[in-house]
Amino acid sequence: QVRLVESGGGSVQAGGSLKLSCAVSGYGFLPVYLAWFRQTPGKEREGVAAIYTAGDRTDYADSVKDRFTIAQDNAKKTLTLQMNSMKPEDTALYYCAGTKPTGVLATPLAATAYYYWGQGTQVTVSE
Repeated sequence: QVRLVESGGGSVQAGGSLKLSCAVSGYGFLPVYLAWFRQTPGKEREGVAAIYTAGDRTDYADSVKDRFTIAQDNAKKTLTLQMNSMKPEDTALYYCAGTKPTGVLATPLAATAYYYWGQGTQVTVSE
C-alpha cells in the first residue's frame, strides 16, 4: 500500500528558504509521477512541481520556476521540494502526491492524474 508522509513545513520570512520532504513507501519498480501540490482556503489545489521517476523528468508551475526544485532520493525513498526566494503568495498547505504506474503525462501538474495523497504540511511566508 502506497503511503506518503510530508514533513518540513513551517514559517519563513519573504526571501527565505524552506525544504519539504515526503517519505514515500509502497511503490514497486514501475515508473510513476511524484509531485507537490498546494492549496489555500477557497482555491483549487495547484500543481507546483512534478517528477517522473523514470529519468527524472521535471515540470514546474510558472509561479515557482527558478525558485523551487523538486528532487527524488531513491535510496532514501524521499521526495523533496527546495523552496528559495519565497514570497507571501507561496503560503499554503502543501501536499505530496503520487500517481499509479504510468507513462509520460501530457499534464503532470493536473491533480486529477494523482491517486495517492499525503496529509499536507503548512507553509507560511510572512512579509
